[in-house]
Amino acid sequence: MKTFISLRSDFFRTCKLARSIMFSTLMGKKSQNMIVSWLIAVAFTLIADQGRACSLNYTGVDFGKYDFYNDAALLSSGNIDVSCASGVGYTITLSAGNGTYEQRVMASGAHLLNYNLFTAANRALVWGDATYGSARVSGSGSGEAVNHVVYGSIPPHQNVPAGNYSDTVTVMITF
Repeated sequence: MKTFISLRSDFFRTCKLARSIMFSTLMGKKSQNMIVSWLIAVAFTLIADQGRACSLNYTGVDFGKYDFYNDAALLSSGNIDVSCASGVGYTITLSAGNGTYEQRVMASGAHLLNYNLFTAANRALVWGDATYGSARVSGSGSGEAVNHVVYGSIPPHQNVPAGNYSDTVTVMITF
């Protein structure tokens, strides 16, 4: 499914594309193991004035099984692919979802499972909107897709009951 937006006004020079992504977990009733997935269903395309165009596609993050007894954080990654016309600069921001940039949370009823999303494999800098210590990711179009890896982490030893845990994070590209 694609969405096309045409911008004709000289006044409106910045195009924004917001995209909601569902982060979810699934736990079996008799186990502390969880299947954690980042579910992504739709790709958006923007077409703007003056021939400036960007499109945005996602691939899923699959955390695999979450084990309460594991001493290490559960790590995984996914991708955000941005295709912009050559020379078009862009910035990608992620919302805090149900939590904050200090700690995003997935919820199942009143129960919460902490996680976060980062800009690099060392998971030192939270990917957000450049507020509260988070960072945005920027790039420049080449006419080809540019891959940006989203690094996820679920901290260990979260004693949560079995259930379906989810969070919605909005991805925005500004160009």
